[in-house]
Amino acid sequence: MSDLLLTHAYCLAEDPRERRIMRPYPPLGILYLSAYLKKLRFRVEVLDTTFAHWSEVEQGLRASRAPVVGIYTNLMTRSRALRLIRLAREAGKSVVVGGPDASNYPREYLLFGADAVVLGEGEHTLAELLPLLAEKRLEHAVAGAAVRRGNEILFGPPRPLVPDLDALPWPDREAVCMARYLAAWRAAHGMGSVSVSTARGCPYRCRWCSKAVFGDTFRKRSPERVADEVADIMERYRPESIWYVDDVFTIKPSWLEKYARELEKRRIRAPFTCITRADRVDARIAWLLSEMGCQQVWLGSESGSDRLLAAMERGVTAEQIRQATHLLQRAGIRVGLFVMLGYVGEGLRDIRETAAHLRRTHPDEFLITVAYPIKGTAFYREVADRLKPARPWEESSDRELDFRGRYGRAFYYFATRYVSNAGRAASPIARLKGWLAAGGMYALAWRRS
Repeated sequence: MSDLLLTHAYCLAEDPRERRIMRPYPPLGILYLSAYLKKLRFRVEVLDTTFAHWSEVEQGLRASRAPVVGIYTNLMTRSRALRLIRLAREAGKSVVVGGPDASNYPREYLLFGADAVVLGEGEHTLAELLPLLAEKRLEHAVAGAAVRRGNEILFGPPRPLVPDLDALPWPDREAVCMARYLAAWRAAHGMGSVSVSTARGCPYRCRWCSKAVFGDTFRKRSPERVADEVADIMERYRPESIWYVDDVFTIKPSWLEKYARELEKRRIRAPFTCITRADRVDARIAWLLSEMGCQQVWLGSESGSDRLLAAMERGVTAEQIRQATHLLQRAGIRVGLFVMLGYVGEGLRDIRETAAHLRRTHPDEFLITVAYPIKGTAFYREVADRLKPARPWEESSDRELDFRGRYGRAFYYFATRYVSNAGRAASPIARLKGWLAAGGMYALAWRRS
């Protein structure tokens, strides 16, 4: 019998967009928790829902004899996580939830039926909560958690974050079927990929970015320990590439140089993809990444309007994004850009500048989203009195939040296509589509005015 069943409620079968992209990765967060708790002699099982249909998820939860169910939550999985809470309660189990969505909405999750919410980083807090939940004697506040005692909600004091990430065991990848993830990748892309985390947190202050789990802190693992983990991954799973999940992989040039040497010592040159910031890329970093085997770097561009970038407190300019893109491309690295439309205060001129920015930058790939205010962010606080929830909380997510004062969804349908086709302006068909989308965008803007 296990002490804890960990799950994450994400089902690939219910995500048509991700099925088209087909780049699934195991849930690193709960695999870190599983490894840490097993090190403390807790008996942990993982119900990985990624490739499961919902009927299999329900069956797996009911079949588990663990007295406690731990559920990871994020923007995409709220409604399914709530269904799991209800199922676990019906089965007589205690429920603890964590992750960014639960950290942002602890009262709502507790009132729905969870017994405890881990607020932020989970390892130490969950280790303290588990015995209390298993014996149903959760009667006092716990540091780093919110708990339900009858009709009362108790918030414990903040818990210090793990000071030394090297002290944590590597993610418990053996708890999931890695072969299935690699097979999905290889079938879609001809190559398999495994995710690795080298840090926690981000020191930057972008107003739209949620820091519900790790706060404003930034902690980095040692180059030696990361290289040891990658060596183990390459030997155990034989992937063709690595995905570094850090928010800013090149944040510390000295760390990157040491890490490159550690990989070289182990004779590892694994192709990889990472995310970073334009102001953390120069010619030396671009060529170092190339020598390490980097295939693609994703940069947060967000906008081509410096006025809007300043409003977001991004700390970079559109010119820096263009320069970083071209430095990386000259080093033989593909560049992807994240682009955001609809941020508070954005106007037609800002959108035109973003379209022109993509035409000048020529990224190899880009993704466009319409901004949504995540609870706990400066963006959310700025528009909190103008929010227009589309559906009840338990049926929706922050991704659906809109606010008064910006253009409607139809406008951003055309704006997204206008900017997207501007990024593909070399194609005559893209130019035509861009003009047509611009017409729709301007017509809706004129109607609103």
